[in-house]
Amino acid sequence: MPVIELVPLGLLLCLPVVCTSLDNKCWRLSDFNSPVLEREGDIIIGGLFPLHYIAPEPEYTYSELPQYQECSGFDFRAFRWVQTMVFAIEEINNISSLLPGVTLGYRILDSCDFVHTSLRSTLALVNGTSGQTQAAGSASAKCLSTAPVSAVIGLASSSPTRAVAHTLGPFGIPLISYFATCTCLTDKTEYPSFLRTVPSDVFQVQGLVQMVSYFGWHWVGTVGTDDDYSNYGIQAFTEQLRQLGGCIDFHHTIPKAASRAQIHAIVNSLEASSARVIIAFATEGQLLELLTEVARRNLTRRQWIASEAWVTAKLLTVPELHPVLAGTVGFAFRGTTIPGLAEFLLRVRPSPSAESVFTNMFWEELFGCRLDYEDDGDSELPLCTGSEDLMDTESSYTDVTPVRISYNVYKAVYAIAHALHQLLQCGSEGRGFDDKVCNTALKFSPWQLLRYLKEVNFINQLNEKVNFDENGEPVPLYDIINWQTSGGGAIGFQIVGTFDGSAPQGEQLKIDEKSIQWAGGHVKVPVSLCTPPCPPGTRQATRPGQPICCFDCLPCAEGEFSNISGATECIKCPQYYWPNKERVACVAGMEEFLSYHEIMGVILIFLSLLGVAVATVITVIFFLFRSTPIVKANNSEISFLLLLSLKLCFLCSLVFVGRPSPWTCRARQAAFGISFVLCISCILVKTIVVLLAFRSTMPGSSSLKLFGPPQQRAFICFCTTGQVILCACWLALAPPYPYKNTSYQGGRIVLECKDVWPLGFYLVLGYIGLLSCMCFALAFLGRKLPDTFNEAKLITFSMLIFFAVWVSFIPAYNSSPGKYTVAVEIFAILASTFGLLFCIFGPKCYVILLRPDLNTKKGMTGKTSK
Repeated sequence: MPVIELVPLGLLLCLPVVCTSLDNKCWRLSDFNSPVLEREGDIIIGGLFPLHYIAPEPEYTYSELPQYQECSGFDFRAFRWVQTMVFAIEEINNISSLLPGVTLGYRILDSCDFVHTSLRSTLALVNGTSGQTQAAGSASAKCLSTAPVSAVIGLASSSPTRAVAHTLGPFGIPLISYFATCTCLTDKTEYPSFLRTVPSDVFQVQGLVQMVSYFGWHWVGTVGTDDDYSNYGIQAFTEQLRQLGGCIDFHHTIPKAASRAQIHAIVNSLEASSARVIIAFATEGQLLELLTEVARRNLTRRQWIASEAWVTAKLLTVPELHPVLAGTVGFAFRGTTIPGLAEFLLRVRPSPSAESVFTNMFWEELFGCRLDYEDDGDSELPLCTGSEDLMDTESSYTDVTPVRISYNVYKAVYAIAHALHQLLQCGSEGRGFDDKVCNTALKFSPWQLLRYLKEVNFINQLNEKVNFDENGEPVPLYDIINWQTSGGGAIGFQIVGTFDGSAPQGEQLKIDEKSIQWAGGHVKVPVSLCTPPCPPGTRQATRPGQPICCFDCLPCAEGEFSNISGATECIKCPQYYWPNKERVACVAGMEEFLSYHEIMGVILIFLSLLGVAVATVITVIFFLFRSTPIVKANNSEISFLLLLSLKLCFLCSLVFVGRPSPWTCRARQAAFGISFVLCISCILVKTIVVLLAFRSTMPGSSSLKLFGPPQQRAFICFCTTGQVILCACWLALAPPYPYKNTSYQGGRIVLECKDVWPLGFYLVLGYIGLLSCMCFALAFLGRKLPDTFNEAKLITFSMLIFFAVWVSFIPAYNSSPGKYTVAVEIFAILASTFGLLFCIFGPKCYVILLRPDLNTKKGMTGKTSK
């Protein structure tokens, strides 16, 4: 099978719209109606940008697919990134030397900078528009890619980027980030299709550690947020700093939607600490409330070290924060001025057309007015007059000297264009047609574009080399920025050094120390000393060898807490209790089991009932056609009993779902063991009858008479009785019972059925396996019997499926945690039962319903009249 067909097949598993390359058919399963900025083209590039930074809570309902919900808090800077992408694509379309004869289009959605909204937008993005869906079924549509979008440019934050990269990676759709710097995204085994035009935090952390060591700051504090960017960055910084003899006095995580009490608690810690150097890994929006409280308390003379996420943030340069942030030093991406971008941004105007949905939002937010063609009747804002002019405003949207993140977006677009140029053989010689035009007859898949993206290497219009290393990373270049106050009192961003991560060790960091303006009026480099107290949730521990940093504050271990400052030992929580997130108190653990209401339980119940329904339909078919040769030839009485046992196998899986109780713990394994033995016994009898039927055709043979219907019934009862006795002894002597398992981390209490005698379960399973092996051996012997509808072949194949399921079940059962152990057993029951049902009865139903001409005595024996 060609590899290119794997993508549409994979998309069938998760995307709301599926287009197959085999028959050019499309199915639309949902429509989020998300606002979208799009332009048609021969090749579509997707874009995900955080135009809003406040997202609604996700709807946890499973009765229907979630509908689009509007986000709030418009981000002018993100809108500039969007327009930069549009500008770059239009610029490429007007360049005759790059992708000649090919027009790039775009499809841009709002990610809202949260994981669930980013995933929602990603699905809507790769889903394609209705126009693209119709074009997928049209042979005349000029679409050079087999996917709705050939590549995606996004996102800004690391946590949403990880989620989207996990989603797109298996399908080979390239994802190029312009702002996600988390070191975790470097792992190509987890994120095979991820690249970025922004350096990884591994280089920023190296630069920060070198700078801290350069100035002799061995006692510092860190502040971050509860996301991957902050967690990974601070973790790497702490590890590298300790290797150089430094220590971390404190680390605080700003919660999402932090309360005033939480902000006060963090600021209280900053005020009490003797560390005078604070490294902050966060964005300006996440830091604003904390810094406002710091300024209100007048906590000056602290040297703030900024990560690239907020080092050039205009939002934090308001006069109220000058006493706190003047003198801040940090790392920023290399910036530049893109020719023509400023003029392009100023040409933006609102419009009632659908393409202007984001522009209209931006316009209303910037000028504080309401457009008369926007459906916002409840708004109290005045109508826009039409005389608004971007030239009269000052915002992060119009600030383009120099641009940093926008430049990363610009480079990402051009990287895709150059990769497409190579993929489509643009300008290649010897192609048999105009060498200056791209090969538009060449259809490609995103994974093919990904291969060329990894090899892209060019010098752009700004004379900068653009390429990716083996991890999809760009050349790590940073400017060192110092926040300096001018004579007028405003804060400016002054470059006081550089950092080149690709340079030899010892030559990477270059700082002009004399040009730095320090925080809090310091004339010299600030000095940071050690303080011993440890906050609640940690314990005080001395380090071996008495290091110069005094004490380390270690978080309490799993299952322990401390509720006082300076605690030397943590207290273990009582049974069935677990420490809270801050580890300052114990709370009751959360009980967990496979419920009827969760999505996994609903799916398994649905499959179980579906199996019962299919078996019932087959039973009705066999009953209606019971007088036909194929039903008679397959021992109709045993067939009906086998169908009944298969229904019991499907139904027994229902006992495994729900809160464990003494009754269900005993019933689930007994129902499973007895129903499966009854099923295998019926199949074994059918196999024996097939073998004896052909032996009876030999002269003098009476073997079939010795194994007539009475003997068959007795044989089934005998086999089933053995399992009944085994289950009865097991449940009477050592029955399973409900048990609260607290061995899992994170405060989970898993409700499960504990086996007092695990051997009992394996004896039940072994008895089923013994009958199955006997059945398989006999069916294998009869696989070549001269019968057009040789049932022995069907039984052989069904037993192979049965063995495959249950052999793989044992290791999966033993290694699955918590409620997934039950889910694995249910899946094995359903999978093996479906295998038996379809393998044994599927061909017969096919003949009965679709090939009645074969449902004759001659058709059964394979004889034809001459």
